[in-house]
Amino acid sequence: MQKACISETAQCFHLEFQLDEMENFDYAPGQFLSAVAVDGRGKTQTRAYSIASASSGNRFDLCVNRVEGGFFSNHLVDLPVGETVQIHGPHGNFTLRQPITDSIFVATGTGIAPMRAFTQWLFPEVGDHAGEDRSQGKQFWVIYGMRHESEIYYRDYFERIAAEHDNFHYLVTLSRAGEEWPGLHGYVQDHLGPIVETRGWTNTSAVTARAVAASAAGSLADTVVAVEEAILDQPAAPAAFDIHTYICGLNNMVAGVREKLTGYGWHKKQIVFERYD
Repeated sequence: MQKACISETAQCFHLEFQLDEMENFDYAPGQFLSAVAVDGRGKTQTRAYSIASASSGNRFDLCVNRVEGGFFSNHLVDLPVGETVQIHGPHGNFTLRQPITDSIFVATGTGIAPMRAFTQWLFPEVGDHAGEDRSQGKQFWVIYGMRHESEIYYRDYFERIAAEHDNFHYLVTLSRAGEEWPGLHGYVQDHLGPIVETRGWTNTSAVTARAVAASAAGSLADTVVAVEEAILDQPAAPAAFDIHTYICGLNNMVAGVREKLTGYGWHKKQIVFERYD
């Protein structure tokens, strides 16, 4: 095991592991594994962690916040370099839907871990597929929310990928930004609208409902005109989903993003999420 602190203020650690008894550890980006250890009372504890890297040989990465009083997070980040940990997996269905579509990756905190795995799979830099581009020309947006600039995990990596690939867009928003912060402010769901609306597909029924609500104070004729205009302005819905949103973080954030997207008329199958509280 190797480790590095990637945020002193948040006490977040990047951990790298290697399975010496295996030549290859295959998993889909976005999956998680479960770590197992015995605590000071002799009780076996198990904790799930999203894998923070794409599959490459027998290696995998984790992104772990130290939690005050939490057994497992402290156990992992305090492991001496070279120490081992018991795991089982991979598990989970928080994976990229096939065929690949335009996608929005929304994360807060260590929810950025599976987004890093997605990105490494799309634009691999190591292993047998290094240099390949699996993005198929689709557009990808990462919307990452934290409180402070010092808590932006893997910032250098995502900024570099965005600089190297025109179809990859990296947006960071801070809820408690200082005056010197030049980027976005607020919560992740605040910044979905421009992407969805510019991308040009929302559900006609949802647009119609908004048109009805907007003209509710007017006459019936005004309402009919508003509905007709909304339908005419709205492109036809695709036969299959051509955009997905993947969300990972605490329940309140996940719920807020889902509510925002359903307000645009998105189908629940377009919204893939994983909560860790």
